[in-house]
Amino acid sequence: MDIKLAKPFIEATVNVLSTMAMINPKAKKPYIKDHNRALGDVSGIVGFTANGGKKGVMSVSFSKKCAIQIVKNLLGDDIQNIVEDVQDAVGEITNMISGQARAKLAEMGITMEGATPTVIMGENHTITHITKDQIMAVPFTTEYGDFVVEFSMSE
Repeated sequence: MDIKLAKPFIEATVNVLSTMAMINPKAKKPYIKDHNRALGDVSGIVGFTANGGKKGVMSVSFSKKCAIQIVKNLLGDDIQNIVEDVQDAVGEITNMISGQARAKLAEMGITMEGATPTVIMGENHTITHITKDQIMAVPFTTEYGDFVVEFSMSE
């Protein structure tokens, strides 16, 4: 997988989280992931499709501490149900990161449509990517905990 494909996902992640959740993530070195175990406690997942059969998937997996802080920053003291609020927030953050990354990919000539995100919660859950290609993982660190953005695209 071309490492240049990581840049749109990194830029979108930093932009969305710093703007919407007042969290300043720092990207670490991307790597190829070789298992389907989620690297967090709550994951947002969204699939992509394009004309010609190209497909892809993106996920973002947050530690519990980081996900809760995102909700607090988004909602202030207006948290009604922490489980539902975390699920909604992670789904929306995933959707925004996906949208911005796809816009940047379109500038590179890769145009894809995104599906509605799904959110999975719980320790030791798995993420099954719909592509057969390699999965690129980009770990991020924040003052509130770590998270990982993963993506894969295939013909």
